[in-house]
Amino acid sequence: MAAPSKDEILAHFREQAEFCRALGSPFMEALCLAMVEDAEQHGPVGRLIKGWAGDPRRDALALRIAGYLHYSALGDKAPELTAVYPSANPDWTMEAVWPVAHDWLARHERAAKVFIKSPPQTNETRRAIALLPGFLKVASLFPGPMHLLELGASAGLNQNWDRFNYQTTRWELTGNSDVVIDTDWNGPPPDHIDMSFNVATRAACDQSPVNLSKPSAARRLKSYIWPDQPARLARLDAAIALARRTRVRVEKADAADWLKAKLASRPDEGPTVIYHSVFLQYPPAETRRALLSLIEDAGAEATWDRPLAWVCFEPAAFFQGPTQVGIEPNEFITYMRVWPEGEDHRLIRSDGHVTQVQAL
Repeated sequence: MAAPSKDEILAHFREQAEFCRALGSPFMEALCLAMVEDAEQHGPVGRLIKGWAGDPRRDALALRIAGYLHYSALGDKAPELTAVYPSANPDWTMEAVWPVAHDWLARHERAAKVFIKSPPQTNETRRAIALLPGFLKVASLFPGPMHLLELGASAGLNQNWDRFNYQTTRWELTGNSDVVIDTDWNGPPPDHIDMSFNVATRAACDQSPVNLSKPSAARRLKSYIWPDQPARLARLDAAIALARRTRVRVEKADAADWLKAKLASRPDEGPTVIYHSVFLQYPPAETRRALLSLIEDAGAEATWDRPLAWVCFEPAAFFQGPTQVGIEPNEFITYMRVWPEGEDHRLIRSDGHVTQVQAL
């Protein structure tokens, strides 16, 4: 595939600005547009994107550069940048922010180029509330000990989903942590809201797991949270503290290889639950096919004593079905399938940050 042109890359930045606006971040909207102008004027952003070989949209290139700037602002070596960012200056203006950000990028281009080689990882804990209806259904069908397998887990924050507190204007579910997950929930509460969870084992994998014992790794994770969204930042801090306390572990592995090994040795009692969120668009097509084949094969061998469930929150385009009236391909849905019967369900639809939910 030919490398993208500069115009194609800047189209991605403009599109990302619109996504940020729609998801409630005027700071990120303005920053993405400022980076477009800088690139057009041959500034440091133009030099950072020059020669980018991948698909800028798939690579989230704008968020990589924005993440480097936020990472710098969160540290103690860029006080001039920290001072103009929203955490220190709620009355920020991009007219004040960008000259400082421009100078920082110009002076640290080498560090920025190294930073943007890695993809963003937000480990968005709010997605747990999109997965929750699936977990509740699994618990209602199979009361035995639950065995969790998370794919693309990043830092593993969502391994603690059963310990989170869920709050909406329509319903609540209390956990045993300081992590609060809220959203604008439309429609009836999830079925089986009174179920309790019996989680016996937890395991997770990622190609590039975030080691939260390293302050720099936790800071990098936080850098991808948009700077003018303090509630998300606070929720991430609480989730990191919980993950450290519960000694969450994420194995470094290819998802297909890891899942094959885990399914081959899954326990003889209770449901095994494979889950993931906003993960499927990142592996190559052959890996997706291998994962789906592994899940189907394991499902075919499931029994009522040894059931299997697959719960995921992913772009709706992956799970288009004849009953999906009114669902756009760029929306996200919670999809689940359970075996031994192989029945599938589409439970909710939302956006990538789960700022609102529509029960299906």
